[in-house]
Amino acid sequence: MSLLEIDRRLADAVDALDFAPPVEAVYNPLRYARAAHEAFLNRYARQDVDAMWLGMNPGPWGMAQTGVPFGEVAHVRDWMGIEAPVEQPAQIHPKRPIEGFACTRSEVSGRRLWGWAAQKFASADAFFERFFVLNYCPLVFMADTGRNITPDKLPATERAPLFETCNQALVESVAWVRPKMVLGVGRFATDRAQAILQDHFPDLKFGMVLHPSPASPAANRGWEAQAEKQLTALGLL
Repeated sequence: MSLLEIDRRLADAVDALDFAPPVEAVYNPLRYARAAHEAFLNRYARQDVDAMWLGMNPGPWGMAQTGVPFGEVAHVRDWMGIEAPVEQPAQIHPKRPIEGFACTRSEVSGRRLWGWAAQKFASADAFFERFFVLNYCPLVFMADTGRNITPDKLPATERAPLFETCNQALVESVAWVRPKMVLGVGRFATDRAQAILQDHFPDLKFGMVLHPSPASPAANRGWEAQAEKQLTALGLL
């Protein structure tokens, strides 16, 4: 099964789930930003990479706009060379418009991660020869105020079916990518990866890199230098 098939099945499966308040709107960029997302997979997905970076879920100004994990608009368009029409979610939150590649907001997490990659590697192709990047959960959850709700904050009755669906897609994705290591971006993704994948892939290694979110005080004290130190300790640089 290809990554395109895995993602399309995942998009269908999560669309069938229901979420109650405080979740007021749910965006599925695998659906409305499919053209850009699948361009990313077709151009950059590799097998037998050194590490597969695993994020939590899309940010409102990153993947929610571009369909690319940590997908800060300028880096997706100018560094990765990806730009495609982006449609609209089934339900639009008035405080979180989807403008696609016309979005002028810059997602800090994506700007830090892809900005570091652009400085460290000669090209996007050079980065993706060694690494690949996916998110554990494809959905964006928003409260009535527009506040982002992360998947771990959902009630257990909603979290369980969502995680079961995402778990299956992660196992299938790792089986296709065949990375030597799964690198969690932040604690949540690291813990999910280990809990889900250890029994399926006994030889798989696991690591963690600091999440580049501006909500992290540690990341705001120079994410790039700290990430490089962690990657070096893991043997990835």
